[in-house]
Amino acid sequence: MAVAENPDSLKSFTPYEEAPGEEYMNEKQLAHFRQILSNWKQELMEEVDRTVQHLQEEANNHADPADRATQEESFSLELRARDRERKLLKKINQTIDNIDEDDYGFCDACGVEIGIRRLEARPTATLCVDCKTLAELKERQLGS
Repeated sequence: MAVAENPDSLKSFTPYEEAPGEEYMNEKQLAHFRQILSNWKQELMEEVDRTVQHLQEEANNHADPADRATQEESFSLELRARDRERKLLKKINQTIDNIDEDDYGFCDACGVEIGIRRLEARPTATLCVDCKTLAELKERQLGS
C-alpha cells in the first residue's frame, strides 16, 4: 500500500513539548523535525524497494487478456503512487536542506512562525495557516 501524505510514522512520534520561554526553532526543535523527516524519508525509500521487488516478482505474461489488463492496471496505479512519493521525497529533501540552512519553520509568504503543531502535522509546510488558506481561496476562485 502506498505511503500517504501523512504516513503512520508521522502519527507515531512523540509531540515536541516546548519549555516556557523557549526560542522558536532552536536546535532541539530543528533536531526533532529533522528526525521526523528522516523517518518519513526512510519509510518512502523502503516502499520504493518493496515496489521494485513486487513488480519483479509479479511480472507474469498472462495468457488471458483480462488477467494481463488487470495486472497492468495494478502496476500502473502502483507506479503513479511511487511518482507522487518521488515528488514528496524531493520536498522532504528540500525541507531537510532548509533545516540545515536554519531556514525552517517560518512562512515563505509573510515570515511569521508556522508553528510546532502545524509542522508536526505537515513537516514540509512552507506557509502559515493564514497564508495557506488565502492561497487555497485564490486557487478556488481562479479554478472556477
